[in-house]
Amino acid sequence: MTAAVVKTEPICVSAPGFSSAYCYTKPSPAKQFICVYPIYINSKKTLAEGRRIPTEKAVENPSCAEIRDVLTAAGMNVYVENKMHPREWNRDVQFRGRVRVQLKQTDGSLCQDKFRSRKDVMFYVAEMIPKLKTRTQKSGGSDSSAQQGEGGKKSKKKKK
Repeated sequence: MTAAVVKTEPICVSAPGFSSAYCYTKPSPAKQFICVYPIYINSKKTLAEGRRIPTEKAVENPSCAEIRDVLTAAGMNVYVENKMHPREWNRDVQFRGRVRVQLKQTDGSLCQDKFRSRKDVMFYVAEMIPKLKTRTQKSGGSDSSAQQGEGGKKSKKKKK
């Protein structure tokens, strides 16, 4: 048997709702890449709605950009596609997107030993998203802005 040599070219894709284009090398066989939809790790969804991990370990409303950031920081080959999960009823740009992650190399060996299956990838992403700077900064600044609008105005009474 002879091994087929497949040439891959870098491809740049820009998806609506994302600020920049993502460049990646498209793989020859799609078996090496898995799909991770944000709905898989969303704690607000039920199992029937598409969640695949336990609620205790899931994250509240993750985005494709957050999943991409976590996996690229872990050293995985990742690219984002402008697709939607079939069970996602909300068609907003916020809920769009699918992340493709390379688990295996062309020879069949794992890219990283800590990611042996798609469940390992989902658990890792769900664990790391709350630690992102964007998540920690959003929760800290919301308390002070909520109290600014309260009080100060008195109601006027009608004179007879």
